[in-house]
Amino acid sequence: MCYKKILIILIAILAIPALLFAEAQPLINSIEIKGLKRIEESSVKAKISQKAGEPLSQDKTNDDIKAIFKMGYFDDVRAEIDSFEGGIKLIYVVREKPTIIKIDFQGNKEFDDDKIKEKINITAGAIADSVLIQDNANKIRAFYEEEGYWLSQIVPVIRIINQDEVSLTYQITEGSKVRIKKIDIEGNKVFSDSKIKKQMDTKEWWLFSFITSSGYFQKERMDMDIEKIRDFYLNNGYIKITIGEPKISLTDDKKGMNISIPVSEGEQYKVSSISLSGNKVFNEDILRKRLKMAIDKPFSKEMLRKDIISISEQYTENGYAMVSVSPELFPDDATKTLKLGLKIDEGDKYKIGRIEIIGNTKTRDKVIRREIRLDEGDTFNSALIKRSYERINNLNYFETVELIPKPQPEEKIVDLDVKVKERPTGFFSIGGGYSSVEKFIAMAELSQGNLFGRGQYIKLRAELGGRTNYYDISFRDPWFLDKPLTFSTNIYKISRNYIDYDKNATGFGISFGKRFSEYWAGDISYNFEKAKISNISDDASSIVKDQKGTRTTSSITPSVTRDSRDNYLDPSRGSRNSLYVTYAGIGGTNNFVKSEIDSAWYFPIGSTSVMFRGRFGYARGLGGKELPLYERFYVGGIYTIRGLGYGEAGPRGKVEDTSKEGDLIGGTEELIFNIEYIFPLVSEIRLKGVTFFDAGNAYDKMHDFGKLRYTTGLGVRWISPMGPIRLEWGYNIDKKPGEESSRFEFAFGTFF
Repeated sequence: MCYKKILIILIAILAIPALLFAEAQPLINSIEIKGLKRIEESSVKAKISQKAGEPLSQDKTNDDIKAIFKMGYFDDVRAEIDSFEGGIKLIYVVREKPTIIKIDFQGNKEFDDDKIKEKINITAGAIADSVLIQDNANKIRAFYEEEGYWLSQIVPVIRIINQDEVSLTYQITEGSKVRIKKIDIEGNKVFSDSKIKKQMDTKEWWLFSFITSSGYFQKERMDMDIEKIRDFYLNNGYIKITIGEPKISLTDDKKGMNISIPVSEGEQYKVSSISLSGNKVFNEDILRKRLKMAIDKPFSKEMLRKDIISISEQYTENGYAMVSVSPELFPDDATKTLKLGLKIDEGDKYKIGRIEIIGNTKTRDKVIRREIRLDEGDTFNSALIKRSYERINNLNYFETVELIPKPQPEEKIVDLDVKVKERPTGFFSIGGGYSSVEKFIAMAELSQGNLFGRGQYIKLRAELGGRTNYYDISFRDPWFLDKPLTFSTNIYKISRNYIDYDKNATGFGISFGKRFSEYWAGDISYNFEKAKISNISDDASSIVKDQKGTRTTSSITPSVTRDSRDNYLDPSRGSRNSLYVTYAGIGGTNNFVKSEIDSAWYFPIGSTSVMFRGRFGYARGLGGKELPLYERFYVGGIYTIRGLGYGEAGPRGKVEDTSKEGDLIGGTEELIFNIEYIFPLVSEIRLKGVTFFDAGNAYDKMHDFGKLRYTTGLGVRWISPMGPIRLEWGYNIDKKPGEESSRFEFAFGTFF
């Protein structure tokens, strides 16, 4: 006990100096910042923890110096003390970093200064911060690497002008472009190199790399490719897949690059069970019908993602806007199986609150609102929101369309912001060109697709070609009298020189239509045309000679269409199916019936799509009268069978001189099939490639029906700022005498 008392006394004695020292720390009566020139004093004082009226603390002072340094504006910071009014004045003395008054580049030949400036975020007037300067040097370096200049060097050089100002020069050594010569996959046993490399956007350099830019190494692209390879394995059940950092080596001449990607595949895991939990609104049978993942099949990350989306849609299409589905995986390494659990948090049922249109400066609100498939107060439905987006986007009045749901959990409503960015809808063009059919063409067109912001369309067009002169004035109102009715009218004049005769015609048309449901619409149109057949060749066929003279057509055409395409200009899913029947004989001298069934279907496959299209047409003269030549079906060309000339897939007229080919007279029936595979070339500018197979023919005798002409080929399509452009090459598989083996064709307008 005595020893304990002695120990306590000793500790107390030793503590007395420390207490006395603490009491002896001087009080801070003032805090001052010295050396500031451009930086606000208040900004610096906001970083200081020392306060006037408190004892001086060495620890706080040190922390304050560090905090001021971290601001990045100063080269030097120190603390000084002066006597002041019975205490001390604490002074923080700073030296500001100089200002960059000029930034330039030297050594750059491939890219001008403006292009490089787009890649950096440092500007004249910025503080000469070494971290910021080096960070922007790295940005320039990354830009050069993306463009294939793997050997580029970027060195920032700072020149002191005076104490407060410097100039910054990025000294650039570009070097030569380094192409990817070879990509190797190491450690793979289950999948071949080629199958793995198909998942990647990074490619070995090839002939068209100058378009796709895929033959050069880009760090960000490679990082994404690593994830794509990982997903590829995860989609095939290899849940233990690991992928190492790519190894890069240059060839001896420094012009080529070899990339090696190490993988460790692991074993394949199959799904042993799938459980659902948390569902109260919908029973398990309803939800399980939406699942594509199967028991005893390899696990797939992509299929799991789709199943989560599908179950979520079951809820969001029925008002449950805040549903969440969380997956849980329980692998069994012994059996190489995994149990999959889907935990559902249903949330509450929501209604649509306020719908606000934002960004439309020209287009009237009602033009947009009438395309929205939901009204305020309706039950929330994600499918109808998606369809609303498609309909507004298909107006083609806007550069961008966004539908932004804004949930209000307290009120159980979802406000909907419809945000659009207007684009020019007026179009004026004067130009010329060369067409595979018309040879030289001169064209002038004035159109407005959104007249006065009402959504109406008007067009004036004149076209002068080697074989055709065409003039047209058209008007269309898709919401006639503000109802789901369409009204359109046009007046036209056309003259065309066919091989063995000329046609001159004038006419006008008027049409009314109605939408019956979301995808179905019908219309009925009336057309009157006066046409003259003249300048018939002496060796023309009898069917041509018999139609010499002037005839009039007075016709009525009912039609019905179902169109569920996601995008009218560039569809990837959905279909368009139509049927029309034209009856001519309501007055006029021509008497005939003509109809066509047209069905096109689009199926997405990742970023690519497939299109299947079929057409069947039938026409006959009535009352003992012949079907007019210009109403017959002419098959061949870019809009029907590519690789064949206009009308070449069809009958020819009989001529007296059997040594000569008869003229192309078209058919009374047509049968056409098209298959297309469409894939992206440069997604950023909406440039796509297409490969196709066409089959079809026109017939004059039913016993020939079913005999087809076949072509195949490829092309490119560009959704340009001026409109869609097609350039396609078709190969004639069963070439006949007098025909070309292949044809290049191009067109401006809507893709079919």
